[in-house]
Amino acid sequence: MKTGVLCIHGFTGGPFEVQPFADFIEAQTDWIVKVPTLPGHGEMLSLKKGTAEQWMMEAEIALRQLKKQASRIIIVGFSMGGLIALHLASRYKIDRLVLLSAAAKYISAPQLLKEAKSVVKNAVKGKLGENRFLHMYKYKWTHTPPRAIVEFLRVVDMVKPYYGKIQTPVCIVQGGQDGIVPVSAAQFIYDQLGSAEKRLIHSETGRHLICYSDDCDDWFKEVLDFMKSEREN
Repeated sequence: MKTGVLCIHGFTGGPFEVQPFADFIEAQTDWIVKVPTLPGHGEMLSLKKGTAEQWMMEAEIALRQLKKQASRIIIVGFSMGGLIALHLASRYKIDRLVLLSAAAKYISAPQLLKEAKSVVKNAVKGKLGENRFLHMYKYKWTHTPPRAIVEFLRVVDMVKPYYGKIQTPVCIVQGGQDGIVPVSAAQFIYDQLGSAEKRLIHSETGRHLICYSDDCDDWFKEVLDFMKSEREN
């Protein structure tokens, strides 16, 4: 039974946000790993016209394509991508869900820039070019129109009513030093989901860009073990 993993990045971000974990999965398994770029996102950020529906549909198209290649499907969602992962799990049979810094509560744009600077200083050096990373975050917050933030909040609101109906086994990872998504958001999702099998992992030193935390090697292994396990009856 072939396993496929769909990794979904966050609002105003791109594949780089989940790439370290995607690379880890590929190195440790023979699974198919897909990391699509949502419309208007990536290094060429253009969010003047993008909508919540377009972002969700792009992820859904990627999921449908992956289902043609694999019979066992896992979705990994980072930040807003975690909410989109929940949306897909409410509509399709998904075997496992992994939610990383899932943005169930509001994001502060100024705080994200402050967070990005700190991450670069403490964790990202050697993994992403420091100048490239800072430039990316400065660019994206000066090129994110207010209407795009409204669309992000629409994603939050569109998914919220379905939490209790989702029964997919889920693993939630939250950074204790996340200045963007409150730590309480992870517990909120954990409590709201209808899943019988739930796991909550706290990265004590992790910031919002959790895949670049200095303890990521530890939780990468723990999450992969969860992804490899079969559904509990």
